[in-house]
Amino acid sequence: METTPLKIQIQTLPDSPGVYQYYDKNGRILYVGKAKNLKKRVSSYFNKSHDSHRIDVMVKKIHDIKHIVVNSETDALLLENNLIKKYQPRFNVMLKDGKTYPWICIKNERFPRVFPTRRLIKDGSEYYGPFTSFKTVNTLLDLIKGLYQLRTCNYDLAEEKIRNGKYKVCLEFHLGNCKGPCEGLQEEKKYNENIEAIRNIVKGNFKDSLQLFHIQMKEHAEKMEFEDAQRIKEKIHILENYQSKSTVVNPKINNVDVFSIVSDEGYGYVNFLQISHGSIIRSHTIEMKKKLDETDKELLELGIIEIRQRFSSMSREIYVPFNVDVGEEIKITVPKLGDKKSIIDLSNRNARYYRQEQFKQMKIVDPDRHVNRIMAQMKEDLRLSVEPRHIECFDNSNIQGTNPVAACVVFKNGKPSKKDYRKFNIKTVEGPDDFASMEEVVFRRYKRLLNEEEPLPQLIIVDGGKGQLSSGVKALEALGLRGKIAIIGIAKRLEELYYPGDSIPLYLDKKSETLKIIQQLRNEAHRFGITFHRNKRSSEALNTELESIIGIGDKTVVELLKHFRSLKRVKEATLEELAPVIGLSKASIIYNKYHPE
Repeated sequence: METTPLKIQIQTLPDSPGVYQYYDKNGRILYVGKAKNLKKRVSSYFNKSHDSHRIDVMVKKIHDIKHIVVNSETDALLLENNLIKKYQPRFNVMLKDGKTYPWICIKNERFPRVFPTRRLIKDGSEYYGPFTSFKTVNTLLDLIKGLYQLRTCNYDLAEEKIRNGKYKVCLEFHLGNCKGPCEGLQEEKKYNENIEAIRNIVKGNFKDSLQLFHIQMKEHAEKMEFEDAQRIKEKIHILENYQSKSTVVNPKINNVDVFSIVSDEGYGYVNFLQISHGSIIRSHTIEMKKKLDETDKELLELGIIEIRQRFSSMSREIYVPFNVDVGEEIKITVPKLGDKKSIIDLSNRNARYYRQEQFKQMKIVDPDRHVNRIMAQMKEDLRLSVEPRHIECFDNSNIQGTNPVAACVVFKNGKPSKKDYRKFNIKTVEGPDDFASMEEVVFRRYKRLLNEEEPLPQLIIVDGGKGQLSSGVKALEALGLRGKIAIIGIAKRLEELYYPGDSIPLYLDKKSETLKIIQQLRNEAHRFGITFHRNKRSSEALNTELESIIGIGDKTVVELLKHFRSLKRVKEATLEELAPVIGLSKASIIYNKYHPE
């Protein structure tokens, strides 16, 4: 059967909310998307040119469009998420997390057991979680065991079997970890009161348990049962100590999900904080690989739906840094100040730290991917047409106008390439003129590279503001390289980046990888230039003093410094030490100069 032409498929799409699917000519799914209005959304892909090369590639591959109409945007969000997970389309955001998380199960049985599990069985049992690690689960279970005596055996404790004496208490009873319901030594009502308290603790509500323990402690004390009162006091301490480990926020903030996002060229990181009774009881971050230059809003919406589904969140309110569309029944709050804004900032900090950890791990595990990512980010941040795989940075050095020199340092793939560093003595400029010096060294550097047919950099950085940048641009114009190599200037004080012909500087985020690499380049150029300058001044000072002695020429100075290594040692040398190096006649001149007595 022949496929209906795309134009007709688009024209006949409904104006309803739903999910659309793009397929290639071989029937492979390319992309799944959601829309408030299917016809408008799908048409937008074909009616305009796209900034993203990847979108252009995808649109050219589309051969067939299918859609599913749903009742609301919420349904569209959920269906989109499920279809992406099921089909893993090539051009959709990739959720880089396929873990099975642990849960705490309260078993559906008489005298329920409480234990960790990764498997959810539909047998009426209650499951709390999922938790991001077994460490959290075990900490919580250790707390519960310290507060309440629960059975760990898997006996069927039916009333009839207990009455008939089918079971005997085990070692757990004798250790004081269980009250022996298997022999009818604990009432079911009392046991279930403990289970209810455990439900509250797992949900993050410690208030009821603390109140109950305080009442019990007081009752024991009034009856002079001081050992029992002390035991209850220890439980209160355990509970309060555990609660204090959870980051406490405003107690009025309850049953709220908090989401934030940080992103770069290729990935988005969505952090989730779950707040219950004024405490953060869960934090989790997911990494999402971009496929079509998705916006932060699109990534955050997808992340919220995924995380809420994964953690079975029933919260009816969420805090986010900007407005999102995630369903009609959820209250969206965008805090601007106060405690709520502080929680958003905390979530954002968690997302940033997670991203930094991923970067560090990537450097070790997959250095190529790390470099590719940095280069893509620099290209975007600095508004370049190509990735700056080869960068060169220039710095002038002259102290009080003496010995003007310049340095050029080279970074390849974001790392110093020291064998390519170059030093320059300023030849055509008299006195301390930074602008003219910069023009000279930029001209000399690229004239030589052109003559030797060496590869040119993709980016030139000059240390200085608009003046130094203009000098660098003049040099490139003289060589016919203006527009072929990107050039920017970095001013020291506020780390402003200047572009040719643009009086308004660009300010990068102080924590961005791009700014860190530019600062590293600038600092390395400064270090390299200063070292060269110092060496040159020292050498000149040394040579000048020895050459000023009548009867001593350049060659003699070289021989002396080669042998004695420093001016100080030449001054301290005896006539017998000097003579074998430069002859008795010149040795006498040197010796008499520094030993006139």
